[in-house]
Amino acid sequence: MTFKKITATLSLLLAGALLTATAVAQCANTGALPKAKLHRQSWQVGDDSASLILASSSTDPIVGMWRVQFLSGGNIIDQAIVHWHGDGTELMNSSRNPDTQSFCMGVWENVGGSNYRLNHYAISWDPTTSTTTPLGLASIRENVKLAKDGSSFTGTFVINQYDESGDLLATVSGTITGYRIDVNTNLTVLF
Repeated sequence: MTFKKITATLSLLLAGALLTATAVAQCANTGALPKAKLHRQSWQVGDDSASLILASSSTDPIVGMWRVQFLSGGNIIDQAIVHWHGDGTELMNSSRNPDTQSFCMGVWENVGGSNYRLNHYAISWDPTTSTTTPLGLASIRENVKLAKDGSSFTGTFVINQYDESGDLLATVSGTITGYRIDVNTNLTVLF
């Protein structure tokens, strides 16, 4: 009986060892493995090695955290905390009710000098029904110009709200302003 238990245990260990021997994380090219495709936003590639890019590696002045305000027809339609990442992505935490979706993600590019174009999307939920009823995608496009001192930006935006079928429900446009948040920013300048 003991011999069967030992044999069974050793068989399981051997099977486990054989299965894990084929697992490869591919954090770097070992020569025998095909070269992995590394995403530019996560990795810095050189010679046959790769390393993580440090957050401070980006030199683009738009990168960082911002307090933004969207105005349309003189009315504030949204206020948010936005982070423009050095890899060309963006994340916005909107002042919208989280039940109707308060986060959206986007991509940005420098279109010359201190001018930037941003394209991001949010999944909207119908506020008049249960929060389990999706309304559709909202497309938010921004064109902003960074101030010379890098502490603020101004620009324009267009929000297109679509239903679940992709039909346009509404369009809102206006101006956007942003103020940089850094480690010394205090709460009073954010509101």
